[in-house]
Amino acid sequence: MKLYYSPGACSLASHIALKEAGLSFEAIKVDGRAKKAANGEDYWQVTAKGYVPALRLDDGSVLTEGTAILPYIGDRAPASGLAPAAGTMDRYRVHEWLGYINSEVHKGFGPFFVPGTSDEAKATAKANLGKRFGFVQQALEGREFLVGDQFTVADAYLFTVLGWSRIVGIDLGEWPVLKAWHAKIAQRPAVQAAMRAEGLIK
Repeated sequence: MKLYYSPGACSLASHIALKEAGLSFEAIKVDGRAKKAANGEDYWQVTAKGYVPALRLDDGSVLTEGTAILPYIGDRAPASGLAPAAGTMDRYRVHEWLGYINSEVHKGFGPFFVPGTSDEAKATAKANLGKRFGFVQQALEGREFLVGDQFTVADAYLFTVLGWSRIVGIDLGEWPVLKAWHAKIAQRPAVQAAMRAEGLIK
């Protein structure tokens, strides 16, 4: 498999999941602006969507959208627990969280990354994210992970998007449970390995 990623982007969640799963893959860096992959490929030819992540499977087909790629990775390594078994309530809870993180938290950061966004719009986005952070913090109160008693792809996704807080000037200290959770997840060997591979840490 080949994972197309941009350092620190939402593709980091898939990178973390692949490391956690112990699967064999090649990580290919993509220049998001030039739409050029480090191996010389025109990224538009990899996916007409033009954004990361994209996962080229062993049969040559390409899977896109993190919320599809993450459970796919988990299902390739069932023993990892990254994606609970189909038909179980934990499986549906993971998808519930993937949907919420994608639509409410991930997209909530959007205004900060669009050139020309007004300070007023950014303030509104920050207030909306604060509400979402409050909800997630309440859900994590007294828990180690989002679902069940082990790390899943939902945790990988949440960890990734929370990491953007520092970039846009949001202090996670306002949500101490989230801050402590993020710091703890950051110490996982697979998380460290993915971040190191993307040049995010030394």
